[in-house]
Amino acid sequence: MASENRGIAEAAIVRPATEEDLDGLVQDLWAVASEGRWIGTEVPFDREARRDRLALLSPGELSALFVADTSSEGGPGVVGHISIEIASYGVADIGMLVIDGWRGMGLGTTMLNVAIEWAKSAGAHKMALEAWPHNSAALELYRRAGFVEEGRKLRHYRRRNGEIWDAVVMGRPLP
Repeated sequence: MASENRGIAEAAIVRPATEEDLDGLVQDLWAVASEGRWIGTEVPFDREARRDRLALLSPGELSALFVADTSSEGGPGVVGHISIEIASYGVADIGMLVIDGWRGMGLGTTMLNVAIEWAKSAGAHKMALEAWPHNSAALELYRRAGFVEEGRKLRHYRRRNGEIWDAVVMGRPLP
């Protein structure tokens, strides 16, 4: 199954999200949040409010939402997404996820490259993100894409289980 998914992932199309994608994106967010390790969002969350927030990102002059779609190769459809929001001071903040079973196959790299190009064309001068220190695969992905660690937020995010997690702050200047 993993090798079959890899071939499908390599042929995935990264495209702007549509209204028809939003319910699936919320479900994917719920699934990844349920794992409790990879993203800041935790379950339960208000699905309708999250859907509305995703709808505001795409399309926008200073925001975008892209999906990794595997349906053209017989895959299950959307298996990841990346959001970009450009602040008034020109920095594009990103958030990304890939669902379980589709990680480590290059989809993150492909989505990140699309997001970088979009942010450049939208006039951002820098990209920024936060990641958990234990998410070594994501940190390596961002480093390969030219992001550098700019600092850490120590004992910053209280999780529902009572733990308080650090966050790695990363940035990448855009030409």
